[in-house]
Formats: sequence, C-alpha cells, structure tokens
Amino acid sequence: MLTHRFNQPRSQTNTRLLRLHASARGPPLRDHSLRLNRLLRQRRQLLRLREYAGRSLVTHKRVADNNDGDLRYKTRIETESLVEDAAALAEIFSQLGYGPVFRYEKFRTEWDADGGHLLLDETPIGVWAELEGPPEWIESMCERLTVTPAQCTTESYGMLFLAWKARTHSPAEHLTFEEVGSAGAGDFRF
Repeated sequence: MLTHRFNQPRSQTNTRLLRLHASARGPPLRDHSLRLNRLLRQRRQLLRLREYAGRSLVTHKRVADNNDGDLRYKTRIETESLVEDAAALAEIFSQLGYGPVFRYEKFRTEWDADGGHLLLDETPIGVWAELEGPPEWIESMCERLTVTPAQCTTESYGMLFLAWKARTHSPAEHLTFEEVGSAGAGDFRF
C-alpha cells in the first residue's frame, strides 16, 4: 500500500472531494488505536489493536523487503484480522512482552475517488487526509485537491504527535482527545 498524508481543514477537503465526484462511505467513525511494544519500531514494524466501525482488529505493519521505493510515499505491508475479544488479546500480548506504548484516536471518514481511497482523519492535533493508491493516482489527487508536495508527509501519527508536542510543549503522552483537549483544534499548516 502506498500512502501520502497532508494537513488541511476538513470542510475544505470535503468541498473539493464533492466537486471531484468522490463519495463518502458513511459518516465519520471513531477510531481508537493502541500501539504495542517499542522494540518493533526499531525493526520498522508496528503491532496495533484497534476499535473501529464496531469491530476490533489486530494489525501488523512492516516495510516491504528490499524497500528502495520512492521516498515521497510510505510503502507498508499490512496484515490485519478481526478480533473477537480485544481485551483478551491485549492481555495475551502483554504477557508476551507486547505491552501498550502509545494510544491515539481520531474520527475517520472514508472516501472513494477514481481508483483510490482518501481517509479524512480528525485528530486531536488537526485534520489529516491520507491518500492510498498508486503513485499516479496520489499525484493526480494532490493536484486536483490543490495540495503541494511541501504540504505532504509520510510521517506516522506518532511522529506527527511528537512534533506537535515539541512545538506546543504539551505534557500529553497520548494522542487522545482527552489528553490533548482543545489545544490541537485549528492546528493547520495553511
């Protein structure tokens, strides 16, 4: 999967997507995610438990073998499965040494547009759009949404949160609405 992320107000992105005849899959849904085990990060991997759209999921993400792709895009291999009992699985992971290290949440609206997928995430530190699809589609969609390469990033929400904390000197440890509060509202790049 190739992804590209950019930051802009939700209303601006929604208006532009509607003009492009993109269709939202439904209303924004709350997404609670928990990353497990810092040691996986050193291996450029991620293990996540997630509650989204009334389902619990476990996800493993990793960089593709021999990943020498275009640095403008984030390329990850994802393996994901539904989980019947997320609390029980969290306990199993904890006993195996994969304890919680970072919590984050957002409201996500999913859009389909001409062969790609746009995810609009309202986070405690701003609204981010994530484009998933082939490089040509990502570049075309950025152009159609008037998003410049300078506005794009491949950083994870964890890294975006750390940068936000450095700018704001926030004591928040997790990217949750409760911890960040309204401090992140309106924190847009343009």
